[in-house]
Amino acid sequence: MTNQARISKVLICLAAAMTIGAMVLMALDSKSPSGGAFSLTSYINLNPIEQVALTAGTTGPGKWNRIEVCYSGTQAGNIGHLAKLAGLTSGSELNYHFVICNGQGASDGHIQATRKWRRQRPCLPTENWYGSDQTIRICTIAENSRNAPTDCQIKRTAELTEELARKFDIPTRQIIYPDNWQL
Repeated sequence: MTNQARISKVLICLAAAMTIGAMVLMALDSKSPSGGAFSLTSYINLNPIEQVALTAGTTGPGKWNRIEVCYSGTQAGNIGHLAKLAGLTSGSELNYHFVICNGQGASDGHIQATRKWRRQRPCLPTENWYGSDQTIRICTIAENSRNAPTDCQIKRTAELTEELARKFDIPTRQIIYPDNWQL
């Protein structure tokens, strides 16, 4: 057998093994292939975390000591949509600091800073939330079990919480995610 023929056979076997391995991994993955791979191009087009998290007027360490991530309970939306659902006249009254969209209402992974965040105002306790005035609230557009957050939302939420924790010296144990959140 010539060296050229051996190299060809090895390359063909390598390509076949990699293809079969990829198919096995996709079959074992709990997510559908239609969700697609994480796209770097779409990610680059999103607003930078630093720009959103560190808007004008942000304070230093001490103002915030906890971060809480929750689901919107909706399949789609953005600040305006959530405000309408809550019966508010505008998104400026929304009781969150950030909203992370899922591609249905704004781009997947797009982070919207609310008026409360831009003015460094605390969220107010409600019948469904009993947090403190030092808690940064992040709302992810998702329904929990039926409509889980997208991969892009999860990545962007992780980056946002890391940036906020770094900026405001918030320990990791003070970052609260929903029960079934996958980091």
